[in-house]
Amino acid sequence: MKDDLKSWLKAKQKEVDEALSSYLPSENATPKSIHKAMRYSVFAGGKRLRPLLCLAAAEACGGELEDALAPACATEVMHTYSLVHDDLPCMDDDDLRRGRPTSHKVFGEGMAVLTGDALLTEVFIIIAQTPVTERYGVKAYLEEIAITGGSKKLIGGQVLDLEGEGKELGEKDLIRIHENKTAALLTTSVRLGAMTANATPDKLEALTTFGYNLGLAFQVIDDILDVTQTTEVLGKTAGKDEAVDKSTYPAILGLEESRNEAARLTKKALNSLEIFGEKGARLEQIARYLLEREY
Repeated sequence: MKDDLKSWLKAKQKEVDEALSSYLPSENATPKSIHKAMRYSVFAGGKRLRPLLCLAAAEACGGELEDALAPACATEVMHTYSLVHDDLPCMDDDDLRRGRPTSHKVFGEGMAVLTGDALLTEVFIIIAQTPVTERYGVKAYLEEIAITGGSKKLIGGQVLDLEGEGKELGEKDLIRIHENKTAALLTTSVRLGAMTANATPDKLEALTTFGYNLGLAFQVIDDILDVTQTTEVLGKTAGKDEAVDKSTYPAILGLEESRNEAARLTKKALNSLEIFGEKGARLEQIARYLLEREY
């Protein structure tokens, strides 16, 4: 990773964490048990990829990063809620996330369900605090993230994922799962960042293309790492997809072709940034970094 990107990521991760801490209820707020569980999962580590993409998109569109902090935090909270629920025994059933025991292992299944519910509700409280622009108001922000988190996108992708376990899926079926379960929230992250900068329709469309292809590329790499890395490196249970007979890109395409597919999708994402010129450099750096990541 280039030193410039490394420094930017570190600085912005700190800003996002500080903002998240201010937005979320204190551990001392009653009832303490749910607020402790919420903060446990949000501050369990992680790349903060979605908020960083949100901030980078705002930067690409000439906006103020401070204006994009609320939606940036909202995307991370929505992502965390989805992980808490995905890890439940009735879903993907995992005991480890980001190198720590999952929420239900620490607080119990009932509390983990409520934690996810509370985090999802918090998403809308946070995003409603986003400053409005000439083109985009609170209604636009709320609709954007609500649709993304709903039954046609994030939840719909998880439904398709559950229904696909133990079945031989084709590449089109796999894309349908991950364009909703993974790519939708990454796309919304860059769109929200652009909206806080009052992005023109053509720039918003370009970032939609960027987010979609980057999101699919991210998932391909995730699938590759699941079969090539250890649990210690990943911070979550390695080889889990194969253990539950889940269709993945390596299982369908093979490892080498999966790597080629990730590179192809990343190239499509990068091509969509031409409209931004030098202002799109941060998004380009992040896309290249994600393609080369090892965890």
